[in-house]
Amino acid sequence: MKSIFGSLWILGVSAAAILGAADRAELTLFCAAGIQPPVQELLAKFEKECGVRVRVQYGGSGQLLSALQLARRGDLFLAGDTSYLEDGRQKGIVQEVIPLAHLTPVILLPRGNPKGLRSLADLSRPDIRVALANPDQTAIGKALRRRLGQDGLWDPLAKQAAVFKPTVNELANDVNLGSADAAIVWDATAAQYPGLAFLRQPILDEIKDQVAVGVLSYSQQTAAALRLARYLAARDRGAEIFKKCGYQALAGDAWEPTPEILLYSGALNRPAVDETLNRFEAREGCRIKRVYNGCGILVAQMKTGQWPDAYLACDVTFVTPVAERFGPATPISATDIILAVPKGNPGKLGGLADLPREGLRVGVANAEQSTLGALTRTLLEKHQLLPQTMRNVRAQTPTADMLVNQLLLGSLDVVVVYEANLAKVKDKLDLVRLESARAVQPFAVGRNSEHSQLAGRLLAAILDQPSKARYQELGFHWLASPAR
Repeated sequence: MKSIFGSLWILGVSAAAILGAADRAELTLFCAAGIQPPVQELLAKFEKECGVRVRVQYGGSGQLLSALQLARRGDLFLAGDTSYLEDGRQKGIVQEVIPLAHLTPVILLPRGNPKGLRSLADLSRPDIRVALANPDQTAIGKALRRRLGQDGLWDPLAKQAAVFKPTVNELANDVNLGSADAAIVWDATAAQYPGLAFLRQPILDEIKDQVAVGVLSYSQQTAAALRLARYLAARDRGAEIFKKCGYQALAGDAWEPTPEILLYSGALNRPAVDETLNRFEAREGCRIKRVYNGCGILVAQMKTGQWPDAYLACDVTFVTPVAERFGPATPISATDIILAVPKGNPGKLGGLADLPREGLRVGVANAEQSTLGALTRTLLEKHQLLPQTMRNVRAQTPTADMLVNQLLLGSLDVVVVYEANLAKVKDKLDLVRLESARAVQPFAVGRNSEHSQLAGRLLAAILDQPSKARYQELGFHWLASPAR
């Protein structure tokens, strides 16, 4: 009978998802039952504020994940534990994951604690009817089995259990109705029953499950789905309601229906990231204001107080001067610094030592305005060639593209640029490789950004496989690990 009812339940979930997906004015959300109170309130506010109806299917996190594997329909999955969302990612079901709140288990008791329970050990008394969450269907059951099992406490507790329930709400109702003497539920669930009592325990306090919402990979309306996800997480929308309902709410981004983030990027990165930025804007329903320039100019702008939400530098050396305003920098790629010369290398240049040659017309990037210029100057100083080479310099530009253009026009004989700058003109120019000359391009999110979660998802988009392929096609060396 359990198998039959389970199959019918899954079919019902599938049908609900299909119906929701068929109506483009609606979103379908699969939500862990224990999180129903704040979600119900938030969805009512979201529908009123944004004009989008949301169809919800509640159930245990494990049940919902199983149903999603079969249905392959819907838009969002809100789970009581990120492990279900990570499992969904591994199965190709979930794409973006946005954290919402933390939960901690407590022991829920009737008013006045008539059985005099004082500890987790008391739940093993033979006169105690304990209600537990099914560890194969619920986030809290899974978390308890994992942590208590480490100390050999799970098996005795599970044997004592009078009943296992598929949702945490059913556990609380059992205690409320007197059919159980105790149950282990989330602290936020206990807060919804002011007529009951609860106990905290040190070992239970060690369990910090994270409530999060994931956007389903097969959603056909990702901009609307991500708008709802941002609403649930927003510090001035969802976080307020989660906190009111007893959750340990996380501070998400500031709420905007169509958020805009400011990205500063070294001009070198533009060919590699532009397409990724366009796709990200379309998927998220956001805007990215892009400022491409030499990193020296960008750093100078930042020091006047113009702080971006994210910064994609041409080299790590141009993150250091502003590092206190950003989170950890993630290396994305690297490109070698080379000499570019006309096809056939008519001047027979072999390396930096040839740049002081009499009559040679040299082009370099401006050391005050660009990463490339600063790195070029350091290279020449290291080889004690700076004064001699600078006598031959005929052009100093803020970006390498300008140098490449002048070389193609014949006004220069050699330029010091990045290998990636030659991706589209390899058939027209030759390059001369240099030893130990490489720039590393890192991405960092602004510490004071109002949209740091959104900027973090932009980083994930830059780390994905299509982005990696574009970088490599343009001659960059890929350094980053895949996004989680």
